[in-house]
Amino acid sequence: MTFLSPVWLWLLVPALMIAVLYVVMYRRRSRYALRFTNLDLLDKLAPRTPGWRRHVPATAFMGMLVLLVVGFARPTAETRVPKEEATIIVAFDVSASMQATDVAPDRFTAAREAARWFVGDLPARFNLGLVTFSSSASVSVPPTTDRAAVLSAIDRLTTDSGTAVGEAVFSSLDAIDALRSRERPPAHIVLMSDGSSTMGRPPEQAAREATSRRVPVSTIAYGTPDGTIRMGNRETPVPVDGPALRELARSTGGGFYEAASGDELRAVYDDIGSSVGYRTERQEVWPWFVGIALLGAVVAAGTSLFWFSRIL
Repeated sequence: MTFLSPVWLWLLVPALMIAVLYVVMYRRRSRYALRFTNLDLLDKLAPRTPGWRRHVPATAFMGMLVLLVVGFARPTAETRVPKEEATIIVAFDVSASMQATDVAPDRFTAAREAARWFVGDLPARFNLGLVTFSSSASVSVPPTTDRAAVLSAIDRLTTDSGTAVGEAVFSSLDAIDALRSRERPPAHIVLMSDGSSTMGRPPEQAAREATSRRVPVSTIAYGTPDGTIRMGNRETPVPVDGPALRELARSTGGGFYEAASGDELRAVYDDIGSSVGYRTERQEVWPWFVGIALLGAVVAAGTSLFWFSRIL
């Protein structure tokens, strides 16, 4: 936390002096009471003592002073603020290797649930599109603010053979350009895959095209080295392959992530959503301090009036 007018914090010094004076005066009264040796008479004169309650109004009053001083100093805090506009394309790998069960219950199911989480966490004003890819790539949902359409498309996803990472990037770029014919918001591609590109144009060519169009591609390598799928009567290894995805992200200015479980994938999507959907700004938070200070004033006055029939 930083302060725009820190000079006001010097007022904490007299506030501290008031607190010290209160403690000194209380101890002085305690010593005077101990010097009153006729305890029976003292009990008749003051049969009931407020105990800890006597300190509640004073404590609330001091808290009010401190909070008001801090509020005058105009404190600021970092706040996550949604960006005004952007276009995000989620490129989803639906290749057969996504059926591997090294991620419970399987890569495909866990990835679909994490994608739903990502869709729900993006700012509502963002245009969001969905591209699916296996042996080829297609735009399942053009960029739109209709989240229900994207979620419905995710629920309908099925797997197929082949992995065309480069084609997924090209299809995503085409979807972005179709929207940019009307608007020019910043764009970002989030591509999740579990294997190497085996079909279509190579990822290197797609990376050059994305760079020329100034569209970063963040990639997620999803799965573990131990993944297998059953093909016929035998188990076929489908280990996750990260280096190509790492290079695709690096060359386009995006981020590279690895996830080996559904929870990790959701955390990755959270991180990407925070970076592409929000910006961090310093905003003044003094109204919080003033509001709590006013509440302290009410507590100080209320408890004093209720317990001692006076306001402080």
